Amino acid sequence: QVQLVESGGGTVQAGGSLRLSCAVFGYAYTSYAMAWFRQAPGKEREGVALLQSDGRTNYADSVKGRFAISQDNAKNTLYLQMDSLKREDSAMYYCAASAGYYASLWADEYKYWGPGTQVTVSS
Repeated sequence: QVQLVESGGGTVQAGGSLRLSCAVFGYAYTSYAMAWFRQAPGKEREGVALLQSDGRTNYADSVKGRFAISQDNAKNTLYLQMDSLKREDSAMYYCAASAGYYASLWADEYKYWGPGTQVTVSS
């Protein structure tokens, strides 16, 4: 059974940093595209960072230069390092796994999802 479990969310002041983790169970995730999404109240789910199976990355324009996606194969864990956080980054953050080697930041392409971890950025 495939399970994705996020952690690392919390409340941080604007300008601060957080690192989100996504532990992956029951899935050879390094063979597939993985991504982080976020959803704020009243807004659609937004893709923020993508890690293709070949190691290439892609980011939403709103987070380029501030967020970094990475993985630790030994720990079966995906990460999202978030720096220079802004109030508009506040949202529930989700880890997602696709069923293909390559994907885009389109939610419909992802087969497995974690329950999410809340990030709140205060001024």
